[in-house]
Amino acid sequence: MNLVVIGVNHKTAPVALRERLAFVGGDIQVAQAQLQSSTAGSLIISTCNRTEIYALAPNTQALVYQVPSADSSAPHSQNSPIEPVTTAELTEQLIHWLAGFKSLPIEQVRPYLYEYIDGQALTHLLRVAAGLDSMILGEPQIFGQIKRSVAEAKEYGYLTNQLSWVIEQIYAGAKRVRNETGVGTQAISLGYAASKLVTQIFDKPQDATFLLVAAGEMNRLVAQHIAALGVKRILICNRTPQRAQALAQELQRPGLQIEVHALSELDNLLYQADIVSSCSGSMDMLIDKNMTQRALKKRRYKPMLMVDLAVPRDIDSNVGKLDDVYLYSVDDLQHVIAGNLEKRRQAAVEAELLVSHLVVEIERRFQVRKVGQDIYEYRNTSQQKANIVLQDMLHQLRTTDSSPEEMMIELTRRLTQTLSHAPSSLMRRVAHDGNSEMLDVIIEGLKEAYRKK
Repeated sequence: MNLVVIGVNHKTAPVALRERLAFVGGDIQVAQAQLQSSTAGSLIISTCNRTEIYALAPNTQALVYQVPSADSSAPHSQNSPIEPVTTAELTEQLIHWLAGFKSLPIEQVRPYLYEYIDGQALTHLLRVAAGLDSMILGEPQIFGQIKRSVAEAKEYGYLTNQLSWVIEQIYAGAKRVRNETGVGTQAISLGYAASKLVTQIFDKPQDATFLLVAAGEMNRLVAQHIAALGVKRILICNRTPQRAQALAQELQRPGLQIEVHALSELDNLLYQADIVSSCSGSMDMLIDKNMTQRALKKRRYKPMLMVDLAVPRDIDSNVGKLDDVYLYSVDDLQHVIAGNLEKRRQAAVEAELLVSHLVVEIERRFQVRKVGQDIYEYRNTSQQKANIVLQDMLHQLRTTDSSPEEMMIELTRRLTQTLSHAPSSLMRRVAHDGNSEMLDVIIEGLKEAYRKK
């Protein structure tokens, strides 16, 4: 299959490194434009918990050059072109490329990376899509995040037909895993974990004011869980009002006050919030220690719960050192989640078995599909060669005195010679290599084919 994946996730790398390796803004488009020239298709998945690069090794040699990051001010050095031949070599090249793209020494990156090829890469992608590799086992958000990454890659033309086919098999497989094993049926998610924190810190969540910084998918899920606790007021800070208004409409219920504000108003709003959830995708820190100190003073040092789901982080880690502030990062939530996980773990055993079965099925279908393409190309090439022979014989028929019978005999001889050349050369090469078992398979296969004719 020639499928390769390299990446880091919440299990292999700390949040500080994941921040450095995250692809945000124009990074993905710049990166995939580079990968397009060196692979048979590529896909970058970058979320709060993981950064992964999937690529198909090309059938022919291709050149890969280091390219600058989306931040044109980042230091960058041009390396010599590398010619990938095998999946192992392409894997090594991608590791060097990722470190260079992110302006990190490779020795700081390599120890935290995982790398898989072919069947293992396929297994990994299916496990990720099914939620089996997530921080919260079985969570469904990653499936939507993969679909958005795929849609973006398709939009810019970076997803080849072959990789698109693989992705479609993964979609179908992940749905089967979730539907047939129940691995995602228990109510555990980042939103659930955040709501558990609220109930642990606040005796009366219904009296709390909840501030959402950014109106993206992750914060939407958190808001649904926390709104269900009966909070009286929600403030939504977002760069664009349209998305914030849409979220406000979705959350609206009788007795709930919802306000939409520009992100530029965050400093003036922070003191009103008892609960803050931030997940902006910004490269810049949005809430620092000084801003939080001012907010605490205005609110007379009433406790604040801050949940930072963003990678890179939105909230300065020093904020957590302040009295009366409870700051939790994505990694911290790992230590909060409990309860229904045991049922998911039991379902996960069944899910892993199904994944193994599905990977075998996908690989088999891939081989059938690939052979079909190879047969089409072989027949097309054979037809082209036969046409050359036919045109030559027609020319001779018009310009010589040979009889039609003689020309037909000569045409048959030359066509036989032309069309049998490829299998004959293959048998000679296999015999020369000493692979008697393969030679027997080829010979018996050809004999069987001729007997059927």
